[in-house]
Amino acid sequence: MTAVASAMGLAAVIACAGPGPAAADPVHDFYLPPAQFDPARGAVIKTVDTAVYPAQPTDNGRWPIPAKQVMYTTRTEDEVPVAATGIFIDTDQPWHGSGPRPTIIIAPGTTGQGDQCAMSLAFATGVYASVTPPTLSVNQEALAASAWNSLGARVFVTDYIGMGTPGIHTYVNRIEEAHAVLDGARAANALSGSGADTPLAFWGYSQGGGATAAAAEMQAGYAPELNLKGTWAGAPTADLTEILRQVDGVLISGVTGFAVNGVLARHPDLQPQLDARTTPAGKALLRELADECIADVILRHPFMRSADITVDHRPISDHLREIPEVVDILDRLRIGALTPTSPVFITSGRNDDTVPYGQARQLATDWCGHGATVTFRTNDLPPILPRTTIPNHFGPELIDGYGTNNAIGYLVDRLNGIPSAGCAFD
Repeated sequence: MTAVASAMGLAAVIACAGPGPAAADPVHDFYLPPAQFDPARGAVIKTVDTAVYPAQPTDNGRWPIPAKQVMYTTRTEDEVPVAATGIFIDTDQPWHGSGPRPTIIIAPGTTGQGDQCAMSLAFATGVYASVTPPTLSVNQEALAASAWNSLGARVFVTDYIGMGTPGIHTYVNRIEEAHAVLDGARAANALSGSGADTPLAFWGYSQGGGATAAAAEMQAGYAPELNLKGTWAGAPTADLTEILRQVDGVLISGVTGFAVNGVLARHPDLQPQLDARTTPAGKALLRELADECIADVILRHPFMRSADITVDHRPISDHLREIPEVVDILDRLRIGALTPTSPVFITSGRNDDTVPYGQARQLATDWCGHGATVTFRTNDLPPILPRTTIPNHFGPELIDGYGTNNAIGYLVDRLNGIPSAGCAFD
């Protein structure tokens, strides 16, 4: 999510507001999976044609850009087949690199936890908004999708598990996010008819950076047939223990609730222990956050401190570290224990006030210790209005993705067959 995207979304609320996702209409019915579907990983369950308006016209003047909403099969952390959704944007423009046309799999940054926050809902117009109930979700990946598509690459953007489709979105669950990315790549290959040899690159920042990092290290074991050439993991959410500690009290600190809700969705036996540690207002807030998008969090719960919702007024991260089962879960969700077999570009802001710099650098160190090929680049943007997230966390996304750190250039080099050897830190 960028400040530009947020401003665009806020300005468009009145113009684009429509009925909430509870309304019975074909747009939202798409997200209901059939009673039975192909359980194969990456199987395409159904598609519907759509168009992307917040994108530059093609070289031949085509606009809006044709696309497909896609439902495909992926797996939960327990290997249960489940439906997920996304957006696929093909292209007939020439690929500006060398070799075959690639597909870029985009893992979105934090959009929220409510079904209406599914990125594919906002993709067509750039924003999804509703007055009853009031909610707002912005297409924060429009810039990346448009940039890659204009280079002649296919683009697939996943919604993740439980976003739009039934069930709770398991926010920053590295296993389920990796599955959604890797199976999204399989679905994209099937839709394009280009096959498993299709050159792929993974692109993600923040939650998306964690998802692509997890997918990169799990690819060899989960989807070895994929031809992954490189990954950008910007500000990756690699260590949830460190992130939950730092994010408390920042502009978007409500994401702590997303994480707690996601853990409880897969481990409901922990509910009594969490209930004993949270106030009635805290329990109500967690339920409310489960249906909110990140813009709703900013508007309704800015700078939330979790100590205000615990019975002893200590941060909820302190409580989580005192529950052995939760400690085990957070350790299992930490990225860095496996080894990517293709090059990875990690970027992080030294003054990021939301996703800690240290845990991102540690991820690079861990992978390098395993023999992976990693380039780690520090963004030295000075601190601007600390704890306000947008300048210090989202600001580096533009610099690292499209500016001087140039993640696009890094991935194009990998797609062009230019090697990236060893480990490099700066």
